[in-house]
Amino acid sequence: MGEIKVKVKLENNGDLFLREVGKLGGQTIRAEEVEALVDTGAVMMLLPQDLVERLGLGILGRAIVTLANEQKVEMGRAGTILLTVAGRMMPTDCLVGPPGCEVLIGQLVMESLDLIPDPLKKTLTPRPESPYLPTLKLK
Repeated sequence: MGEIKVKVKLENNGDLFLREVGKLGGQTIRAEEVEALVDTGAVMMLLPQDLVERLGLGILGRAIVTLANEQKVEMGRAGTILLTVAGRMMPTDCLVGPPGCEVLIGQLVMESLDLIPDPLKKTLTPRPESPYLPTLKLK
């Protein structure tokens, strides 16, 4: 078994809204395609600070985060981004890591988009029972 890495598209959701209402002017939407590590032990998405700045994301707040080594650190929460992965998209916020750190996809993204990681095939794909749209529980 090994790491699962996937291509993701990240877009500034505020830019998309401004374009939709005709207020973006001649500016382009800040967006990037990057490789991300699927981390089933992480809850949220993590983006490096330099990428957050290039995307023009605002800091929405802060959170205390427990790392894999049980160390607790305070991190910023930024957003909102429109994330596209495995053919599905969702708006989300993210944790802000140090510049140059690895982009992580956590459980919230996988649950919201109904994606399942396969460590043997090293893929992240829509659940076979819901190939066209995510199937979510509300009970």
